[in-house]
Amino acid sequence: MSKQGPARITLHALKNLFQKPATTPYKGTCAPEVEQRYRGRIQYNPTRCTNCRLCMRDCPTGAITIINDGTKDDKQMRAVLNIGRCIFCCQCVDSCNRTCISYTRDIDFSRTNKEDLTVNL
Repeated sequence: MSKQGPARITLHALKNLFQKPATTPYKGTCAPEVEQRYRGRIQYNPTRCTNCRLCMRDCPTGAITIINDGTKDDKQMRAVLNIGRCIFCCQCVDSCNRTCISYTRDIDFSRTNKEDLTVNL
């Protein structure tokens, strides 16, 4: 490490101290515009689901769970997503052959309680 290392870091920190923030201010009232291909909140259509559970199997973090509340013949499917575990890779969307899982452009995931991160889709 050169002798100029700490001085260079301090100079860089002082320059950044007086610059505008690089982030966009967002207080939850109006969402900023996102790109068309943005991968947001997962959306689930239970009427198209066949309970194959490919989405559950292919999810690298195990964030999605498909539950059949009905019988084997009378399927009443529902999906539960743990937003805290989801990395928004959309592997569940890609692996669903019935296209019952899709993603939206919703970006508001902020919660004050950890238990609120598990949501029914």
